[in-house]
This record gives sequence, structure tokens and C-alpha cells, in this order.
Amino acid sequence: MNAMAAMERHGIYADSITYSELIKCCLARNAVEQGKLVHKHVFSNGYQPKTFLINILISMYVKFKLLDEAQALFDQMPERNVVSWTTMISAYANAKLSDKALEFFVLMLREGVLPNMFTFSSVLRACNGLFNVRQLHCGMIKLGLESDVFVRSALIDVYSKLDELKDAICVFNEMETKDLVVWNSIIGGLAQNNDADEALDQFKRMKRAGFTADQATLTSVLRACTGLALLEVGRQVHVHVLKFDVDLILNNALLDMYCKSGSLEDAKSVFERMVHKDVISWSTMIAGLAQNGFSQDALKLFDLMKASGIKPNYITILGVLFACSHAGLVDDGLYYFRSMKRLYGIDPGREHYGCIIDLLGRAGKVDEAVRLVQEMECEPDAVTWRTLLGASRVHHNVDLAIYAAKQVLKLDPEDAGTYVLLSNIYANSQRWEDVSEIRRQMREKGITKEPGCSWIEVNKQIHAFIVGDTAHPKINEINRRLNRLIHKLMGIGYVPDTNFVLQDLEGEQRDDSLWYHSEKLAIVFGLMSLSSGSVIRIRKNLRICGDCHTFAKLVAKMECRVIVIRDPIRYHHFQNGVCSCGDYW
Repeated sequence: MNAMAAMERHGIYADSITYSELIKCCLARNAVEQGKLVHKHVFSNGYQPKTFLINILISMYVKFKLLDEAQALFDQMPERNVVSWTTMISAYANAKLSDKALEFFVLMLREGVLPNMFTFSSVLRACNGLFNVRQLHCGMIKLGLESDVFVRSALIDVYSKLDELKDAICVFNEMETKDLVVWNSIIGGLAQNNDADEALDQFKRMKRAGFTADQATLTSVLRACTGLALLEVGRQVHVHVLKFDVDLILNNALLDMYCKSGSLEDAKSVFERMVHKDVISWSTMIAGLAQNGFSQDALKLFDLMKASGIKPNYITILGVLFACSHAGLVDDGLYYFRSMKRLYGIDPGREHYGCIIDLLGRAGKVDEAVRLVQEMECEPDAVTWRTLLGASRVHHNVDLAIYAAKQVLKLDPEDAGTYVLLSNIYANSQRWEDVSEIRRQMREKGITKEPGCSWIEVNKQIHAFIVGDTAHPKINEINRRLNRLIHKLMGIGYVPDTNFVLQDLEGEQRDDSLWYHSEKLAIVFGLMSLSSGSVIRIRKNLRICGDCHTFAKLVAKMECRVIVIRDPIRYHHFQNGVCSCGDYW
């Protein structure tokens, strides 16, 4: 900077490359004022820098997040090239100023400047509607840029974000992929859109094509394993993760996978070995412990997090409230809820309200839960009303249950589970005309109950069971073993609870199907197929019914096994005749 000042005093100017090196130095040291001095110097005494150098100055302002200064300099340019336009378009796209980015793209075309692959990959990030994406896609084809790695990757990303997976896969399949970036885009897009099976298939294809997975690939594959609760596949991916052991994002994904697969031992091992932990690491572990029923451990970890100097975020507090809810810690939960704004500057959201409503409902404080719903700063959504519906059902508050169910159906008129639950509530109250009316509405709207389905992983293969399954190749043997097991359990006091034939939440409700609910079939198959020391891990699409919950507790005790069932609400760890949920879910 001193040398530059001396040059200015003597009226001497360096070339553009020299100034670009000085600007790099300013960026590396975050020296904003010195960067502005360079800008002032290159325009002093009537000197007119080349377009190349002005582009670098614009880029400097963009990286300093001074977009007004960047645009002011851009507006002064006597001549703008594709780099000038692309820099501004990219800046506005990154700043989430999508309309501005698209406006600049249109102005660029009007000035007769042809976009390149970097322009398209930047402007695609600004698209939030399918119409704009399709127009841009056509423009790329006209310019012959659709085969470019950056363009293909950006196209796959944006189609995936718009939930247009068919278009994303079409772009991917149009030509042979010779770049890892494009593979990562399609695997990531599929995993983010919950098409985990296809994401894992593409990962296998990528490996067969000779590509080596990097951190981005493995993060997406772990997300896919998390969605399917594929613990054994996740453990195989863990082997690859060890090559990048210090990668924080990858370790957080690994931690999340183990928590959501119900393997807390593995999760704790990963967490304790992590050299660097950020707020996501701590929040993931706290939420994982809470969801798996280890509430006290979650709250102790929260205290350790605060002691480590990491500031909690929105998700951390959600995990803490979830822990309080599932441990029945009413006073603690209310304290954290009421002080989160004062202590951590976090405004309560719908999810936080939902946890406290659930907490109050569990404790039988249904009236207080109703008051909290009325006091919410944001409008209650369907999830909030479902939480209140669950509490009122458990505590036999029929009028409130009916009111909450009707509120759910106003917000989510296609929710088959709530229709069924409302019908069951009416049936229990002998209100048969109302039962008929609910069934009529379901028929007219074409609403059908989703069948219960359970998945279990055995020898790296996924076995799926539905209620009353006849398709599994070993179903006859499974049924015989199940019948023997039920009669054995009856000998120690088990009585199938036919109350849940009527009251089951989402589907498996016929008397002749009670014994053959999908999770019972999966448990028996696990007993048949896994060694005596192995944990039986099952994933289920519907909330587990009360009879199956009792069945799992008794089987775990009688067979001396650990059974983990993950349903849409939480994780149930059955061991020694006890469930981690405390029999409230």
C-alpha cells in the first residue's frame, strides 16, 4: 500500500495484474478500507483502468458484501463483458436477491452479451419457479452449453430443489457423466427429496463407473441411509468417512445417521471422537438422545454444551423441549420455553409451542395446553392441533378431541389418520350417525387409510411387511412362529388388546388383522433371521398401536432381545419388558 501511494505521487501506474495481486492481498486480510484505496488509486489523475481490472474490483466489493458499491462501479463501466455481468448476477443470486439477478440477466441479453456456463450456473440459483428454469434450459441448449459440467450440475440442483426429480434425472441421463460434480448433484438431489433408494442406486452406479466418493458424495449417501434407517449400509459408508475424519459437515451427517437409526452407542462414539464440534453437532446429539427416549442424558449434554461456550440455536432448544416433554419435566420445560428469548435471543416457533403443548398434555394439564394454543403468536398449524388431539384422546376429553380433529381437517383435509381417529372417537361415544357421516366424507373425497408397513434390514437386504402380508417368501413360517409366540405370551398373561382394533390411529383395524400387524411380522422375522445378540431394528410408516407396543415389550423380555422400532413420531427402545418412551407416545 505504501509503494502504491508512492507511485501515485510520481504519477506512475502498474499493470492490471499487479493491482489484481494487491486486491487479492486486501481480500485475504479482509482489508476493506485498503481495497477502497486501491479503487481510488486506479481511477486517479484521469487514469482509465482496463475492463479486466474493473471486474476484479467489482468482485472485491462482492466478496466484501458491499453490493451497492459493486453496482455503482458496474454502472460506471464504459464497456461490460460477460465476466462483469456474471459477477453481478452471481452476487445477487448468492444474496438471495433473485429478482435482481434475473433482471440483470435480461439486461445482459439486451446489451447483446452472450452468457457462458458460469452465467447460467449463477442465474439458475436465482430461479424459484419452473417456468424460468425451463426458459433458461432452452437457452443453454441453443448455445450448446447443456453438456457443460457446471451447467448440468446447476440444472440438476435447481430441478431437484423444485421437486422436479424426473427433469433432474432426465438431464443426468442425457449423456455419459465424466465428472464427479454431476454425480454429486444427482445423488444429493435424490437424497434431499427423500428418494433414498434411487440415491443409493446412483451411488452404486457411480462406484461402478470408477469414481471415488468425496465428502459431498458421502454426506448425501449418509442422508439417504438416514431416510431409510439403513444402519448396516451407513456403517459401510462410515469406513469411507474415516478418510476425511476431520471434516465437520461429514461427521455431523454421520452423527445424524446413527441417531436416526436408533444406534445411540455408535452416535456417542462418533460425537466423543469429534475434534471439532459446532452447534449442529451438539444439537444433533441432544435431539437424538431426546428422540430415542434418553431425556436426562440430553439435558446433561445441553449443560455441557453451554459450559463449552457454544450458543444454542433454534434446533437446540427444540431438542431440549422434546427431552423435557418425553421425561414429563413440566417445570423445566416451561422454564426453558419462557426464557429462550431472554437467555438466547430465540423467538419461540410452532415447533417449540408444539413440544410444550405435548408436555402439558402428557401431564394431564389439557386446559393449560388449550390456553397455550390460544396464546400462540403464530397461527396453529395441523401439527399443533394433532398434538392437542393426541393429548385430549389420551385423557378422554371427547369434546376437545372432536374440536381439535375438526381443526386438523380444516388445515389438512386429506389427512386419513385424523378421519379414522375422529370416526373412532364418535364410535366410542356411541354417535353412530356421526361415524356414518365421517365414512361418507372419506368415500366422497376418495380418502383411504394408508396400510401399515414395517421394514427390517437383514444381511444388507431390506424386507418389507404390510398388515396381513402374504407376499414374503417366508410368510408361512413367519405366521407359524408368530402364532406360537402369541400363545406362549398368553401363557404369561398377554391378552391381545382388541381396543386398538377400533382405536388404532391410522389403519390396521380389523379384528382378524390384529395378530398380523406389520411390526409383529417384522419382529418375528428378526427373531428368525438375526443372531441372538443382535438388535432387532424396525422402521414403520405409521405410529405403533398399543397392542403391538405391549407385544414388543413382552417379546423383548421373554426372548432377552433389544428391539428398536422407529415410527414417524419417535423411537421405541424395548428391553427387559420396558420401553424408552415410558408408554406415552
